[in-house]
Amino acid sequence: MTSRPPAHLPFSTLIRDATKAQHTRAEGSTFMSDMLSGRLGVEAFTRYTEQLWFVYRALEEAAVRLDGDPVAGPFLRRELFRLPSLERDLDHLHGSGAWRGTLTPLAATESYAERIAQVASDWPGGYVAHHYTRYLGDLSGGQVVRGTAEKNWGFAHKGDGVRFYVFEDIPNPAAFKRGYRELLDSVPADDEEKWRIAGECGRAFSLNTAVFEELAAPAPAGG
Repeated sequence: MTSRPPAHLPFSTLIRDATKAQHTRAEGSTFMSDMLSGRLGVEAFTRYTEQLWFVYRALEEAAVRLDGDPVAGPFLRRELFRLPSLERDLDHLHGSGAWRGTLTPLAATESYAERIAQVASDWPGGYVAHHYTRYLGDLSGGQVVRGTAEKNWGFAHKGDGVRFYVFEDIPNPAAFKRGYRELLDSVPADDEEKWRIAGECGRAFSLNTAVFEELAAPAPAGG
């Protein structure tokens, strides 16, 4: 963040305004743009899905420990959890169980997952920042990725391969997102802590962008 938004803003609005530049950069990454335009094949989508598995494993393993936390606990909704759906998608993309024990995180993905684990262990507000940037993104822009994957690579509508993007237990995503933002607005934190959390949201977007950049990079010679 280059400057602090006005303190009187609802916290959800403060976060949105404070992270606008990082969010735009993530959405406009070369890898994501090329994948959504169809310039990349299903192999790129598969590699992206593999990296998501490491991120969501970090998020959802930490959720078990934070369930009763007064700051993070209210955000931990079972209907958001993505790991089982991701694993079903990977079974479809690789063959049932063929990927288990063989996936390797990119360096950027490893840094991302390590940061999630770190804040989950000592700063629940920081964990909320990562929870927000991932899950609300999945409910919003993630639906564009799903539609593109179905169109370009022939996945069944909301079927295997794209189940990560299908929130079967959230029948009204718009209402759910409104409720989530209301939770943000009522988070028990003073202004200084809210700005700190907003800063971590920006960091989360930057960590995500770094994964896109590494996915877009040419494979090392001989790799």
